[in-house]
Amino acid sequence: MGDVTAGAAAAPAAKNPGPGVRNGGDLVVETLEALGAKTVFGIPGQHALGLFDAMGRGNLQFVSSRVENNSAFAADGYSRATGEVGVLFLSTGPGALTSLAGLQEAYATGVPMVVVASQIPLEGLGARRKGMLHQLDDQKASAANVTKSQRLIQHASGIPSAIQDAWTEAISSPQGPVWLEIPQNVLLDPIMVPPVEDALAEAADNPPRVELVREAVKWLQSAERPAIIAGGGTRRGRAEKSLLSIAEKLRAPVICTPGGNGAFPWNHELALQSWIEDRYMTDLLEDADVLVVIGSSLGEVTSNYFTFEPRGRIIQIDAEPRVLESNRPGLGIRADAGQALAALDEALDAGAGRTAPTWHGKPPEELVKESLAKVRARLESQDLSKELTFMADIREAVPADMQTFWDMTIAAYWGWSCWDAREGQFHSAQGAGGLGFGFPAAIGAAVGLETVGRPAGSARVLAVSGDGSSMYSISELATARQHNVPVTWLIVDDGGYGILREYMVGAFGKATATELARPDFVKLAEAFGVPAVKVAPEGVGDALKAGFAADGPNVVVVETLLKMFAPTHLTE
Repeated sequence: MGDVTAGAAAAPAAKNPGPGVRNGGDLVVETLEALGAKTVFGIPGQHALGLFDAMGRGNLQFVSSRVENNSAFAADGYSRATGEVGVLFLSTGPGALTSLAGLQEAYATGVPMVVVASQIPLEGLGARRKGMLHQLDDQKASAANVTKSQRLIQHASGIPSAIQDAWTEAISSPQGPVWLEIPQNVLLDPIMVPPVEDALAEAADNPPRVELVREAVKWLQSAERPAIIAGGGTRRGRAEKSLLSIAEKLRAPVICTPGGNGAFPWNHELALQSWIEDRYMTDLLEDADVLVVIGSSLGEVTSNYFTFEPRGRIIQIDAEPRVLESNRPGLGIRADAGQALAALDEALDAGAGRTAPTWHGKPPEELVKESLAKVRARLESQDLSKELTFMADIREAVPADMQTFWDMTIAAYWGWSCWDAREGQFHSAQGAGGLGFGFPAAIGAAVGLETVGRPAGSARVLAVSGDGSSMYSISELATARQHNVPVTWLIVDDGGYGILREYMVGAFGKATATELARPDFVKLAEAFGVPAVKVAPEGVGDALKAGFAADGPNVVVVETLLKMFAPTHLTE
């Protein structure tokens, strides 16, 4: 956690060079600006003062969160919304450690970020217990599970190259956060290194192997029942155009995972949408004779909780080699999804004699239509009219091009399956599944959209949380107000951890430790200077529309208990 209240007894060990003198912090700021960074998220801290002093001489916009984990979520949201690299500044020790859950989400989802953490002075490194404030035996080791790589910079002249290398690694597929740490005295001491004039970071090429593309094309040309699962890697690789072209050439039904939501047009005649957890969809995918899996591990949710038993052959495309065949054997193609699908698309153009698709005599378009109708009928048989109406009302209120950020809450679980992203983007915390993502990520996204020059009024985003998850990031109301961020926050208040309550009642007949004392969210938001309103479920659409038309941040609270649709992996 930041140590902005540290007093004279904890004064910096490194000597402040005084005003106007360039230091290591200047090299950090100059290099980031040369690479195209515009905004930094974080919290000041004692060992990081050199960074913040240097920002006063540069042009980076700083967004100060109230908790480092939320700073990480904000940098993540900034990157998802803009396609640019998120940048995070962290203090040493508690501040660095508090960010890790947010970084786990970015790492699991493949979000490019550069994380600059401060460190204790050089003389304290090496696990010697000098009793320095915030001292850890090996700080960067703590980040090893949640970042692509970790670097310690021990001299100022190494800063520009290290940041340039980190940026390159962050944007190279598989993308993700990269960790740098710089000791306090390296940031503060005067330097003789000249100002950074330029920096270049280009993503490493990650194309598919030619022989694998050739083999995949053979399989697809002879397939009678091809189908496609589009995971989050499809979106990260910007492969939507190639996916659409391939699906139409093959006449292959396409289903999107929660991470891939929006990768394929929702109302296309081949779209199975995102009902990946429904057994009707599992049955269909199991019947495919060739299944193309793009940017997905076929993990827990995508496999309908490991009940998926495909009978056909699998072509799996992923930039992360550890994902390939991790759950199912297949033709593994390690490549960026965009490059791989472009190569497949081109090869299919050149191919001849493709088998006409038929699902046991039925055209694939008819199969898709029937499968979606079966899903709808199943839902309509479960007394879920309130939930279906609630989600439809939100969808109708949200502008077609608005980006939305969803916390781990029942409404988000519905969103994974039923949300039509339209021209906007759907973002959720399904990568790591931690609480507290929605609101701070939306703050970062809105800041980013304003920064990249979205027209006035079109940078607004929606965050959706439950009352439990909202308490993880409630302090960021201060951040939203301070920076007048155009974000509307929908809090669905059911008085506890709703999904855990439902799971426990289903498994044990009763719930334990799921009920929560919670604040009056309207009064709390207003105490931060943020307008808020509480409405009944049927009023959510109008309340959101009013919030979208307003200036700055606002909150909409709905007290209601939503249910999930019945889990088909348990009942069938």
